[in-house]
This record gives sequence, structure tokens and C-alpha cells, in this order.
Amino acid sequence: MSTEPKTTTIRVSFATRDKIAKLAEQEGKSMTAVIDDAIKEQERKLRWQRVAEQMERTRREDPESWAEYLAEQELWLGGPSPTRRIAPEWEGVITLPEDGRADHAG
Repeated sequence: MSTEPKTTTIRVSFATRDKIAKLAEQEGKSMTAVIDDAIKEQERKLRWQRVAEQMERTRREDPESWAEYLAEQELWLGGPSPTRRIAPEWEGVITLPEDGRADHAG
């Protein structure tokens, strides 16, 4: 019995195939690894998007819980950031207003 993963064929345009091949060559990876990485990145992006949507819904629909969240966040993080920087996964999702607290963009 083979230990290699089962595979299948998918149809993509020649242009897409060529882009995948170019990325694979540039990164020294297989085309499958490039596609796997792209899928993982898209899943991560969607997960953070859902988190941002849930946070916005809480902020909008349950201001009391949102205030509690911000107070707890300040306790854990020790107050506003002196560098005013945020984690890369939150860039474009939240903004830092003048007081340094995270606030949902939009």
C-alpha cells in the first residue's frame, strides 16, 4: 500500500498554471506547496475577517460587553501602546485612534 497522498487533477487556465509555476520556482517549492500555502493564507484571512466581524457586532449590539472587553484588554496589555503599532494580522482590520486603544475600522 502506498504512503503517498492521493492526488487529483484540477482545471486552471494556462495563465494561472504559469503563475503557480513561477512562484514555485522563485520559492524553491513544488506547485502543490505553493497552492497549499495560498489556501492556508486564505483560510487565515477569512478566520481573522470573521473575528473582526464578531468584534464589530459585539461593539455595535452589546456596548456593555464591548466596554468590559476593552477594560480587560487594557489590564492584560498594560494600557495604550507607546509605539502605536498593531499586529500585522490586524492591519486594515482595526485602527488605533488618538487614545491608543484598538477600534474597529470602518
